[in-house]
Amino acid sequence: MITLRMHRHGRELLLAAADKDLLGRELRGDGLRLEVCLEFYEGEDASEEVLLNRLSMCTVANLVGEETVGAALRGGYLHEDCILRIAGVPHAQLAKM
Repeated sequence: MITLRMHRHGRELLLAAADKDLLGRELRGDGLRLEVCLEFYEGEDASEEVLLNRLSMCTVANLVGEETVGAALRGGYLHEDCILRIAGVPHAQLAKM
């Protein structure tokens, strides 16, 4: 299951999306640290279709987890080379120009 939340910052619309089972976890590895904060990521439960819809609307996205990042990859929003793994968990950010 994916959870997502949209955040508006001025003209930017940021999508924060994560695999729901990662909420509240802190990922550490290779000098990197990512906290999957409830306040930032938790929002509506979403299917892959809903996630792809929100990706089409946002200007910036922060994505965490196998299901979430995999869906964005299949939807053509990410390239495999742009995905980091932190403690084995995929993480990606994107910005539309």
